[in-house]
Amino acid sequence: MVKRSLFILTLLIFVHFSGLRAQGLTQETFKIGKTLALLEAIYVDSVDISEIAEQMIVTTLRNLDPHSVYIPAEDVQEENEPLQGNFEGIGIQFNVLNDTIIIISPIPGGPSEKVGIQSGDRIVVIAGEKVTGIGISTTGVQKRLRGAKGTTVDVTIFRKGEKELLDFTITRDKIPVNSLDAAYMLSDNTGYIKLSRFSDQTAVEFEQAVAQLRLNRMESLIIDLRGNSGGYMVPAVQIADEMLPAEELIVYLEGLHTSRQEYRSAPSGTLTGARLAILIDEGSASASEILAGAIQDWDRGIIIGRRSFGKGLVQNGFSLPDGSEIRLTIARYFTPSGRSIQTPYNEGFDKYFQKFYSRYFNGELIHADSLGLPDSLKAYTIPNRRIVYGGGGITPDVFIPIDTTYYSDYYRDMIRTSTILSFMVGYTDRNRKTLLRRYRTFDRFNSEFNFDSETIEELKEAGERNGVKFDSTQYDISAPEMLKVMKGLVARDLWDMNEYYRVVNHEDHAIDRALSVLNDPALYDRFLGYRREEQ
Repeated sequence: MVKRSLFILTLLIFVHFSGLRAQGLTQETFKIGKTLALLEAIYVDSVDISEIAEQMIVTTLRNLDPHSVYIPAEDVQEENEPLQGNFEGIGIQFNVLNDTIIIISPIPGGPSEKVGIQSGDRIVVIAGEKVTGIGISTTGVQKRLRGAKGTTVDVTIFRKGEKELLDFTITRDKIPVNSLDAAYMLSDNTGYIKLSRFSDQTAVEFEQAVAQLRLNRMESLIIDLRGNSGGYMVPAVQIADEMLPAEELIVYLEGLHTSRQEYRSAPSGTLTGARLAILIDEGSASASEILAGAIQDWDRGIIIGRRSFGKGLVQNGFSLPDGSEIRLTIARYFTPSGRSIQTPYNEGFDKYFQKFYSRYFNGELIHADSLGLPDSLKAYTIPNRRIVYGGGGITPDVFIPIDTTYYSDYYRDMIRTSTILSFMVGYTDRNRKTLLRRYRTFDRFNSEFNFDSETIEELKEAGERNGVKFDSTQYDISAPEMLKVMKGLVARDLWDMNEYYRVVNHEDHAIDRALSVLNDPALYDRFLGYRREEQ
């Protein structure tokens, strides 16, 4: 009886998948489906067929290329939010410090600001649940506060100076996720824009920032793409479009099943007459490289920094029935001169990323001549026939070595253990009113504020409590680089990210070099291969 039942079950499985074959699936696809069905139906022990299927997908994609990935259903929303440019929630910036949720600031115009939430407030209850003293994580806070637009959440707030706890009902709404971190004038005629990613809203944010900078008589622009790992391709194309004359090729895509697709500039660019500098480093990838590559290939601006990551593969997202997603490589992209900047991955996933990390040890980040690029990767810019290279990132026109003062073991460990971030959140929280009373404007804060020796000693002690031992023979606790980051964090929490970058960009080597080139028209033209007529 048992044998007969198994025979019937196996026959039903065979008939089911034979039907799939009739719909046009290949023999290989049929084999995979039948294997999973047999495991689920008649394997000797119980198996988690969902886990087996996910492992199969992950392994398969990893063996194809380094950037085709599988995203579980529970992670899809979190992965997509930074690129979609918004999420739905109550609109606060917060930190968890000493098991307490501290509101750094409500997002201007957001739901929390509208009901009267203030910087420095502590959230002690969410939807009736006590959230202090329970070891809550940042993820735990987000899960409790985020939700569909129009829904409400009750929070109870502790506010210094108030005798009683304060209750608020907040109606969730769409909250913007900015991809433009900073935009301000570096000098009388040079603007600065920092992009952290390329999302749905990046081109709009960029356009608005440029319009504001032009009101301040901007003539030259520095676009900072350092650490920008990319995102959507179209915003990068739209930004390049603002800087190029009409009908210039910006990027093209090709793949086995993707015919050549070209993206060209429109005739209405607002920055076609501005001098440009783009800052890149080893963390600049994908859409960042599309923008930098187009500007470099058309001799339209100067690229400053270090060789970019080298991701020249294009992925499309495909949803699966359970809500999970596959981001599958469908094409390679090429810069206008025909360069593919994808780092080779024929040796496998692990070796691919080892090549990236080897940059920290082979001298490439310190010495420009350590690259050793072969002639086979050589290409030429379109107007002026300058030599550029493909095959592994965008190579800058002006090399800036990495600043090793930021890479001491002590500083690294203070960052790794979140000591600096946590200490500065607490410092600003304790001193917020005093600081805002003493420094009524950011400009005054930026020019006058300094940490006293007592605060520096407290920071060192905080590091010791987190297991970070201070050795005065190896590191100076008062090193300007660390103090600059600390001051930037205070500025961020008192004002915004724009002010953070105004602090930390002071005496930045790449920015200083960009300014010196942009302010010297003859030098700028010489770097780009233009010959100026003798007067």
